[in-house]
Amino acid sequence: MSIDWLHFTPFASFAGGLLIGLAASALILMIGRIAGISGILGGLLHPRQSDTAWRIAFLAGLIAAPTLYRLAAPLPEFQLDSTVMVLIPAGLLVGLGTRYGAGCTSGHGVCGLSRLSPRSLAATICFITAGVLTVFVTRRLLTP
Repeated sequence: MSIDWLHFTPFASFAGGLLIGLAASALILMIGRIAGISGILGGLLHPRQSDTAWRIAFLAGLIAAPTLYRLAAPLPEFQLDSTVMVLIPAGLLVGLGTRYGAGCTSGHGVCGLSRLSPRSLAATICFITAGVLTVFVTRRLLTP
């Protein structure tokens, strides 16, 4: 294994992780909610009057952040190595897994682990294992 030193971004990565941690901490400390994106978005599908504004604000922040970042630096180059016929079922499988797993990687991996949730630990281990196996199969077994 080798590091691609031209694209190695430890400071930007650290800053991004720090901002995610601060946002998750602020959300749980200020209103007692977990920053799991699937739960935040899912809560808008069956909204409660007092629960809508913060959800919309959080999701708007996810959209506004790269826009603001672009004012300071260029966004990374976008490269799509798949077809729409692969992306659609992949997205549906992610959504299905999120429902069965009672949350997404951000909810379990960032917020659940920081709360020492055993369920989130099990879910995160499953996410990472599935990712490692997927990369191994697609890069080593299916690629000539």
